Amino acid sequence: MKKLTQALPFFIALLIVGVMVSCTEKGPHTNPEVKFEATLTGANEVPPVTTSATGRMEGVYNKETKKLTYTITYSGLTATAGHFHSGNSWEPGPVVYNFGSALNSPISGSWELNQQQENLLFSGLLYANIHTAVNKGGEIRGQVNMVDFNAWKASRK
Repeated sequence: MKKLTQALPFFIALLIVGVMVSCTEKGPHTNPEVKFEATLTGANEVPPVTTSATGRMEGVYNKETKKLTYTITYSGLTATAGHFHSGNSWEPGPVVYNFGSALNSPISGSWELNQQQENLLFSGLLYANIHTAVNKGGEIRGQVNMVDFNAWKASRK
């Protein structure tokens, strides 16, 4: 009985370590890649623009490389410029990244973000904007949000 009493703390400690190891939390926050999306419309512009043009931005951000790989598709317009801007959905904001000169749909590229830009991305404070000759301030715009955020937001309606 004395040997059992002496061994009991060892077995309890072993059990606790086993439980702790088996309960290692694995979840989406451990995935280095996060998906983002935006729906671009004239109604999202500030002020709103009347247009039949629409667009969609899909992207994957790698938290390890700090690189956002994106594709923007659109229809119903001839783009003269395209950018990611910083700002809330109700305000115009400064350009933080230029899509370049190849503006035919789809626009694809990758952007290496600094810490401030990463903070804007994860805070929902970036938007994609496509400009035209008629609407120099932007014809279609969409706030960039995490895909899971949009699903969560839709489930709460």
